Amino acid sequence: MRALARIVAEADGRGGTRLARLRGEPPLQLRHTPDGSPVATVHLIGSAAGPLGGDDLRIEIEVGEGAVLCVRTVAASIALPGRDGSPSRVSVTAAVAGGGELRWLPEQLVAAAGCRHLAVSTVELAEGARLLWREELVCGRHDEQPGDAVISTSVGYGGAPLLRQSLAVGPGTPGWDGPAVLGGARATGSLLHVDPAATPGKPEVLGPTAVRMPLAGPATLLSATAPDAHQLRRHLEPRT
Repeated sequence: MRALARIVAEADGRGGTRLARLRGEPPLQLRHTPDGSPVATVHLIGSAAGPLGGDDLRIEIEVGEGAVLCVRTVAASIALPGRDGSPSRVSVTAAVAGGGELRWLPEQLVAAAGCRHLAVSTVELAEGARLLWREELVCGRHDEQPGDAVISTSVGYGGAPLLRQSLAVGPGTPGWDGPAVLGGARATGSLLHVDPAATPGKPEVLGPTAVRMPLAGPATLLSATAPDAHQLRRHLEPRT
């Protein structure tokens, strides 16, 4: 299955944000869920199981100057194998103008046994843009080994690279659960916070398996591993 979802958020001139475009295709359904704040919140609703092997799903996001957009999902995504062994792919492309803000806060991705999944995210931030970007991966459902999953993220700020990171788990990646990668943890994730107005911080250890590090730019990256999704979220719940 191939599908495209597109979100365009613009300042409404009254201190809030309007959605100039909100378009989805099954299984990528979009719903505007206003809460009375200046932030435009959109929930992504999966209208079918998956992503399944063979799926190619794309999400495109554009945030204009002065607009604030928050994108969430209503449930975790479960990457499942296809009948012919084809890989599944979900790509997210986002551009945020100066003075704009994007909060990407989906629920977890679960790499089910037998899957072959690729998640690719590319974010371009103009000078003065703000970003909260959370990614969480759970290695298999309850009491099962995961399939193969690769999570790749690229973020640029003001025309320069800010973050490039990639993680591969599953039987096709030797040593993925060893001490050099997850150390036996079943869940892992990160929270990237980009804010030009924030005071640069210092490295901070948040727990035995969680750390917040400043990046070479107006940003910090919180990375963590945990035994399960619930404990991971304790580390990665943003303070906004």
